[in-house]
Amino acid sequence: MEFRHFNDTYVVRMDRGEEVMENLTTLCEQEGIRLASVEAIGAVDRAVVGLYDVGEKVYHKKEFTEPMELTSLLGTVTEKDGKPYLHLHATLCDANMQAHGGHVNALYISATCEMVLRLLPGQVGRRLDEVTGLNLFDFKGIE
Repeated sequence: MEFRHFNDTYVVRMDRGEEVMENLTTLCEQEGIRLASVEAIGAVDRAVVGLYDVGEKVYHKKEFTEPMELTSLLGTVTEKDGKPYLHLHATLCDANMQAHGGHVNALYISATCEMVLRLLPGQVGRRLDEVTGLNLFDFKGIE
């Protein structure tokens, strides 16, 4: 992974074999990024994405192990328990031009990933919502 920091924006390149969630978490830890929006495109050869079932309070995961275009990666970086908390969704396109997507658990780069992180001023945490079972934005104590 390589990156450049320009004012309120990070431009990031991830290379073949790198895993997106791991690398982005490392970047956020090293650079002290605690609130940002994320967008990216690229190519992967392995992806694990999920769909959340609110009734069961569980993610149903599906793994893809084929070359796919990462046509859109969107999400946020916030903070939970003093650490970066990533919440990303991806849309992937297979060889038949069929789209697949969901909540990102893992994305392994096959060629490259071009990512832009836009830093946001302020702080937003996460709290467990008992009704949904999800870690939702927490604005308490935020000015």
